Amino acid sequence: MHKPAPEMQACIEECLRCYQTCLGMSTNHCLKLGGAHAAPEHIQLMLACAEICRASAQVMIIGSPHHKHLCAECADICEDCANECERIGDMDDCVQACRSCAESCQKMAA
Repeated sequence: MHKPAPEMQACIEECLRCYQTCLGMSTNHCLKLGGAHAAPEHIQLMLACAEICRASAQVMIIGSPHHKHLCAECADICEDCANECERIGDMDDCVQACRSCAESCQKMAA
């Protein structure tokens, strides 16, 4: 069985946490609040963030060397999502999860 290096394992965990946070908040927080939180572009970004985080974690779990490409894109999308969630407000959990994931993915992409 492939056992990821400690820094990769940490990134997998950050990606899965961000996936869970973005997916959960988009459907259980933003859609219920409405307004700017439920704007199609905002929900779309959060769902894209969740999906790239899930995919990045999966590619690292299976040990593919292609994780560097996905992690680079994941870091970009997570940073965009964090900035947008911070701008809208009342989304501190998402901002924190996205920023932590972006930082971890940047290290994996290097």
